[in-house]
Amino acid sequence: MSDAAQPTAAEVRAAAEAVKAALDRHLAAVERKSGDEDPAVYEAFNQLAAAAEAYDELLYDRHDEVTPFEIPGDDSLPPYTGPEEPNALSVLIRRDYAVAEPQRLRAQAQRVEDADSEAVLGTTEGASGTVHGAIGILFGEFEPDEIASRHKEFGLEEGDSTLWVVAADEPADPGEWLEAPFEHVDPERVVCRFDVSAVFDDEDDEDDDLDEDRFDAPLDDEDLEPLDANDR
Repeated sequence: MSDAAQPTAAEVRAAAEAVKAALDRHLAAVERKSGDEDPAVYEAFNQLAAAAEAYDELLYDRHDEVTPFEIPGDDSLPPYTGPEEPNALSVLIRRDYAVAEPQRLRAQAQRVEDADSEAVLGTTEGASGTVHGAIGILFGEFEPDEIASRHKEFGLEEGDSTLWVVAADEPADPGEWLEAPFEHVDPERVVCRFDVSAVFDDEDDEDDDLDEDRFDAPLDDEDLEPLDANDR
């Protein structure tokens, strides 16, 4: 970091004072708490964590030193403050994949492309020749849940995934959130969430091992499962 970008000694001192004040607020909230999930304690905890993190960063930038404190992360949801009887809900889903077998991915996209070109004369072919083109074809052809259930067939490897159910007072207006669909989510309106990650796995899934063994052999056209009409 350049000297011009370094915080001043006064800024570091102010950050230290903010930590002290946050400590006092947190202790006061704890002393007055009304239960195990008192929102005032939760808010004071977050304020203390933010103040400590800001002080630690400024201390390091100015003096190349750190504090001995580490505020533990809290992955649980905050207390629900949404409507008691929601009139609408949003389901937010993220699924990550690795392109494990590009050849398989392109081959399956080629099958879809060939079927489409036979059905519509004059259709331009060739999008399946690239990985990004193949991805566009397959995700345009199949529903996300079908991709998830058949990901190995498409040469994909599952990563982390999460699903959030968020309560709302009223349905959103058409087109209202399409440009930024995952912004401005209020965690206090999340009714429930479901996370899937390899970090949660204590042991290997025997069924997954069997499926992976199926694709260990060199890939050729005979190995590819045909996509029949009922699949499309």
